[in-house]
Amino acid sequence: MSETSSFEELLKRDGKLVYTNVGVSMMPLLRQHRDVMIIARVPEGERLKKYDAPLYKRRNGQYILHRILEVREKDYVVCGDNCWQKERVTDAQILGVLQAVVRDGKEIPVTDKKYLWYVHLWCDFYPIRAGLFWCRDMVRRALGKLKRMLK
Repeated sequence: MSETSSFEELLKRDGKLVYTNVGVSMMPLLRQHRDVMIIARVPEGERLKKYDAPLYKRRNGQYILHRILEVREKDYVVCGDNCWQKERVTDAQILGVLQAVVRDGKEIPVTDKKYLWYVHLWCDFYPIRAGLFWCRDMVRRALGKLKRMLK
């Protein structure tokens, strides 16, 4: 991607975006700086489905890829696979949707049986995952405060 091209421009021009993952919100599916995402443009007027992973742009200009947990009439409830906090996203914010992941040189389409098994397991048990991740984050915060106090 050139310095002047945005994700929006690339998706409009090419219909897809191939990009190395940056960030940890979609772990364990996507490993930072190692795995490649293949994002396709969403056809005009088409709504996404539960379990899809849209690429969207927050109001602050940040690009995010999270998974849809719930489809609602005017928006979607999304959450990263490595997160517990939900976010609401509108169709207007969505730029594209994950079509495949390239891991260790092998392309894994979102229709792959193992991928679908992972997605259902990860999303269907969201309440348990969210509770565990919330506890993890609280312990990390407490340890960080303790570490700063001991300095």
